[in-house]
Formats: sequence, C-alpha cells, structure tokens
Amino acid sequence: MTKIYLVDDEPVPIRVLKMTLERSGHDVESFTNGALALDRIREQRPDVLVSDIEMPVMTGEELCKQINEEFPDRDFPIFVVTSLTDLAHRDWARRIANLHFLEKPVSMRRLTSQMNAALAAGGQQ
Repeated sequence: MTKIYLVDDEPVPIRVLKMTLERSGHDVESFTNGALALDRIREQRPDVLVSDIEMPVMTGEELCKQINEEFPDRDFPIFVVTSLTDLAHRDWARRIANLHFLEKPVSMRRLTSQMNAALAAGGQQ
C-alpha cells in the first residue's frame, strides 16, 4: 500500500484529496503545516509527499528545502500543488530533485496519474 502524506492548511482540499486517494487504496496521512509533516517524515518516510506552499508555521517551500537538506538521497517524489505560480516559486522548485510543481486547480486524475508515473519510475522522474 502506498503511503502518501498530504500537507495543506485548508481543510476542504485535504479532505477531498484524502478521500479520493484512500478510495484508490492508498494509506494517507494529512498535516496542517510543514513542521508537522517534517516531524513525521523523520519518523517514517512516505512513498509520496503532496504539499501546498502557503501555510502557517512552516511553508511548503521551507518544508521542501529542509527535506532536501536532511535527506539528500530522498527517493520519494514531492508534488507541490499551489496557486502561487510566479517565477520565484518555480525557480526554487526546479532546484530540488524529484519535485513536481502543479498549479491549482489540479484535477485528481492529473495528480494521481503523475503520482503513479513517478512511483512506477521508482520515484525518479
């Protein structure tokens, strides 16, 4: 069973994503900020991480950079799903290996398709 961590401070997108992914047979945990997710990642790595950017306590950008620093050999893909699409956000995202940047609104079909492709490729894409 694929372990997926969802990180977003908005309850509705988390609820929709979680229900959809669980119906597809995935094991899903959700977190309201990057700090909570990072603590869990230190305990147990997910197969996939899906994160928003704008959140309190620790943003998705800070989370991704910290994961990249602490786990340089990370093999799980990260999907950043955000409405923040300016070049500054795309620039930091490009510098992190195995990170996929998706603009909101993103269809569940597109997200799951890209997640499945990344998992089939061994996380590296």
